[in-house]
Amino acid sequence: MILKVAGAMVGVIVLIPILIGSGVQGAISAVFGSSSSLDCTPTGDTSNGVAGYGREQLANAATIVAVGTKMSVPEHGLVTALAAAMQESTLINLGHGDRDSLGLFQQRPSQGWGTPAQIMNPTYAATKFFEHLLAVPGWQSMTVNDAAQAVQRSGTPNAYAKHEPAARAVLAAVLGANCTPSENALVGTGDCNAIQTPNRAAFAAINYACGQRGLPYVWGGDGPHEGGFDCSGLTKAAYGAAGITLPRTAHTQFHAGPRVPVGQPLLPGDLVFYGNPNTKIRHVGLYIGGGLMIDAPDRGQVVKIEPYRYPSDDYAGATRPVNRDLLH
Repeated sequence: MILKVAGAMVGVIVLIPILIGSGVQGAISAVFGSSSSLDCTPTGDTSNGVAGYGREQLANAATIVAVGTKMSVPEHGLVTALAAAMQESTLINLGHGDRDSLGLFQQRPSQGWGTPAQIMNPTYAATKFFEHLLAVPGWQSMTVNDAAQAVQRSGTPNAYAKHEPAARAVLAAVLGANCTPSENALVGTGDCNAIQTPNRAAFAAINYACGQRGLPYVWGGDGPHEGGFDCSGLTKAAYGAAGITLPRTAHTQFHAGPRVPVGQPLLPGDLVFYGNPNTKIRHVGLYIGGGLMIDAPDRGQVVKIEPYRYPSDDYAGATRPVNRDLLH
């Protein structure tokens, strides 16, 4: 089930810290220092993808492998984790799933895997997977499929085996990836009543957009005075409330940048785009954390919160209109 957020007008909004579960946070800190997140970039020629997986997916695979390597997980375990993530999410950090499943491994907050925001942090999610795998008696003598199933407990228990060849190819491609700790990583809450942002400008933009929930989609709409918004009208007005001027259309906003590097975790306040960068960016939303965005989706719909990723979407990337080191 997708995380739902009330649609009422925002009142008082406060900044609150994300609290990572002490066990997993301890494991992450032990291997990566004080960071709770990694930015990973595969080395070598992976520009055209590997085994059918693109750059974003390989960056997520590199994070999984980096976490497992630092936890001294042998190759069998790394392949198992990659096969599990391939089956569950196609190595895309999904903000939705069956019931309340989320993230690379489709872990469920209701089953004790963590908060939605924690699970949407690939470093956290990978650490949780490996902790569970290492606790399975005799997992190293199991097949990749059975080891993955012992952790995931899927309703399709034999679904992981088919991913083993691709998992081995991806493992070979991402071993030795450049991974750096994100010391100031901020996953965000995805909750308009508990906004968490890296700076005041992003806070102001999200705060404004949250206040527009329920307004109808209006083609060319720039605000309540016109009855509602279209997608880029909403993001332009939101950042206008923060004192930052954006171009009017989704396509020009995308090319205005600055671009968030592929594989780098999104921050609340980032703009997320869909379409073809070379021909037409067709849609834009405002990322608010927890795998969620607020946007004006289409005719007949209203400004609302929804997941920012689906397996079949045409996600083009993200921009960060304000430097996260400014305006704290």
